[in-house]
Amino acid sequence: MNEIGLSLDTVWMLLAAMLVFWMQPGFALCEAGFTRSKNTANILMKNFVDFMFGSLLFFFLGFGFMFGSDVLGGFMGMPNWGDLSFYDGELPVEGFLIFETVFCATSATIVSGAMAERTKFSMYLIYSAVISLLIYPIEGHWTWGGGWLCNDAVDGFMMTTFGDVFHDFAGSAIVHSVGGVLALIGALALGPRLGKYGKDGKSRAIPGHNLMMAALGVFILWLGWFGFNPGSQLAATGEVNRVAISHVFLTTNLAATAGGVATMFVTWWKYGKPSLSLVLNGVLAGLVGITAGCDLVSPLGAIIIGLVCGVVLVFAIEFIDHKLHIDDPVGASSVHGVCGILGTLMTGLLSTSNGAFYGYGWGFFGAECFGILVIDLWAAACGFLLFYGIKKLHGLRVDTRIEEEGLDIYEHGESCYN
Repeated sequence: MNEIGLSLDTVWMLLAAMLVFWMQPGFALCEAGFTRSKNTANILMKNFVDFMFGSLLFFFLGFGFMFGSDVLGGFMGMPNWGDLSFYDGELPVEGFLIFETVFCATSATIVSGAMAERTKFSMYLIYSAVISLLIYPIEGHWTWGGGWLCNDAVDGFMMTTFGDVFHDFAGSAIVHSVGGVLALIGALALGPRLGKYGKDGKSRAIPGHNLMMAALGVFILWLGWFGFNPGSQLAATGEVNRVAISHVFLTTNLAATAGGVATMFVTWWKYGKPSLSLVLNGVLAGLVGITAGCDLVSPLGAIIIGLVCGVVLVFAIEFIDHKLHIDDPVGASSVHGVCGILGTLMTGLLSTSNGAFYGYGWGFFGAECFGILVIDLWAAACGFLLFYGIKKLHGLRVDTRIEEEGLDIYEHGESCYN
């Protein structure tokens, strides 16, 4: 590659990394807006911690676990202990590390919302660190790091079993479904917020304190997704890359809008009024769903994925809340978990190059099903060990008085609002 092209590709990668980093304040505002004012400082602090801890731990070990040479048959990469010399890609390793770091921080941040308003801050530090250090990088190696799920050798497991490898372009499974599964298990381990369920078992709404803040957070996330998805092309020069990133921009936006529209009409039909809070999550549902196959599906396929995710989201939130009695204040397990799984599976159906609905058989769809299954089983097993281990050894949840009066003063000694 010529020097000018390599320089432009590097700048594109770093610009995309900036956009994905900008998703951190999006998550922070969205989570804070959907919860109560007495816990806002705690939520903002956790979102800073995710990126601060994630950056350090991913630099020292996580990057090696994810992109180092195969260990244990492609299960993980070799740890790097901060030595980046193992990476031999054309793009500068420092820039690629930063790009992957912002993705790692996103996976940890997803969990924060489902466990909001009742988690000990000290224990949050522990599980945020474990997600950034081990859970995310190891399963990320299976696909993005050259591990066993993306091994296209003729005699490899995926090719001999399905005739194709697992595909997740920007992280519906690797980032979002993992975060969603961990969020669900974390919320289950914590138990519901005080007053969330009555003696009759019925769910009670606990409104967030600022929908304007949440809406701004979603707009920021929407913008950041244009780095998250198109940026995963990692190159902008040359006709192939120009066409690819333009296509991904289009499919990403179409899925987001379709998700929001679908949720708006479903809530209008189901509850009598179009719900802003649910439409915000509907947009995110479409974005999460398209992230796996944004490079492979057509614009119409992207709209279908967005519509399906936007509809399913409403019922998923209701099922997890009303039937499972798992209290997820921001709907993270539905938005990221359920829709991350759906988007990955629909990639196997709607890919124009190897999807089942385009006459290419069911091999690729089988690979997508298997990949999402093992990735989320990994997340579930790690989540149970992590959250229930912390709960048994030290306790995850703050005392009743702290939860009633708010975590801001008791956990941080200050409040966002005076």
